[in-house]
Amino acid sequence: MSTQSIIAALNERINTYLFEQQSPQDINSKVVNFKSPSELSQLIDFKVSSDAVSEEDFIQMIDQYLEYSVNTGHKQFFNQLYSGFNLPAFIGEIVTIATNTSMYTYEVAPVASLIEVEMIKLMNGYTGYAEGDGLFVTGGSNANLIALFTARNTLLKDCSEQGYDRREKLRLFVNETAHYSFDTAANLLGLGMESITKVKADENGKMLVSDLELKIAESIERGEKPFFVAATCATTVMGSYDPIDEIADICQQHKLWLHADGSFGGSALLSHKNRHLMCGIEKTDSFAWNPHKLMNIPLVCSALLLKNSGLLQQNITGINTDYIFHENESSDLEHFQDLGKKSIQCGRRVDAVKLWFAWKYFGLDGYEQRIDNLIDMAAYAESKVHSISELEMVRPRQSFTVCFRAIPAGESQSVTNINDYNRKLRETLIKTGNVIVNYAFIDEILTIRLVTANAELSKSDIDQFFNYICDAIELIQSKK
Repeated sequence: MSTQSIIAALNERINTYLFEQQSPQDINSKVVNFKSPSELSQLIDFKVSSDAVSEEDFIQMIDQYLEYSVNTGHKQFFNQLYSGFNLPAFIGEIVTIATNTSMYTYEVAPVASLIEVEMIKLMNGYTGYAEGDGLFVTGGSNANLIALFTARNTLLKDCSEQGYDRREKLRLFVNETAHYSFDTAANLLGLGMESITKVKADENGKMLVSDLELKIAESIERGEKPFFVAATCATTVMGSYDPIDEIADICQQHKLWLHADGSFGGSALLSHKNRHLMCGIEKTDSFAWNPHKLMNIPLVCSALLLKNSGLLQQNITGINTDYIFHENESSDLEHFQDLGKKSIQCGRRVDAVKLWFAWKYFGLDGYEQRIDNLIDMAAYAESKVHSISELEMVRPRQSFTVCFRAIPAGESQSVTNINDYNRKLRETLIKTGNVIVNYAFIDEILTIRLVTANAELSKSDIDQFFNYICDAIELIQSKK
């Protein structure tokens, strides 16, 4: 194969693909060319054989991947907590892939190491962690794991050497609608999922502080040791923010570690108008933040921030691997601390660089405007639901998500029937390829969950989405 011709073919196809993402999308632009698994298996040869493929077949593989993958940069992709295309971050990703380095030492990643330090410093400036620390990790779930890991090791000084003694009866508290990663983290750390207490939420998804107080008191009465509380900053379904300020008062009273899981909604901190959603963030001990969501950085771009420096490296004790870490051998390094010494990973991607490219490109003010636009578009979508007689809000909008459902005309209004109708509505939308939007359950109600995560959204894009909704409703009704 000719490297030059393959690169030329790739460049042509990527240019076309990205141009379609950036150009105004018309009625013929699809989010996905939907195929079932069996249909896709007929179209693409997924097996690897003994013989190398030809150049023509290799280029066809590129075409097929782009043809049948979901276009998450499309303005009608509302399915996940991330969406949109970010040109400077994309360029940053290309640069990091081309240089192909790892983030364990300054020696092999000099520019990237200084960039990561600067990005952590900038992000800590938004949280109010004046003497803070932090590290880029493999996602919000990993950030929550390391926060719990750090809290446990801070409380139990000998844990890293001797392991966790179950007689300690450690207990952690999360919103009942918190992300499942806390269950996974408790499992991985040997605490066990039964060590988690799910605190009741109000009808809008926010943690009930009164129930938190009650459950902490009950835990102490049982002879347990409460040590960790997680406040969620934008729940997965309703986009609800737990009242950090009130939770912090309780944690200070009982000397509990307070973690804020801002994996979804942490970027609200960038907005002066909307950062009130996270009032009290400076009182937390750690914070998970995913720029790959509302900041539109390509996956994965996640950071764990800590109020107190040194705790991350304290987690990873006893590192004496002279085949990697040599920072004390050269005065030229000016005592720079290799970032790998505070990471549970050895090989680690250069994820901070694409964030740096994007933040430098848009500037602080530009990113604030982008976050404000996301909230504005969610508010506009909520108003559209109220204006369409066939639709109703399931819960009032809290931030970046709009939870609504369609009500079938002339049929039984049972919950089961309405749920089935909305499931069919979503399936109809996806099969057209025009729009992808997800659903979730709030109590027993199936809700269509629209997420405004694409910073380039405009009112016309929201209008188009609801046009597709109305078209799908009409199609379903016509088949009865």
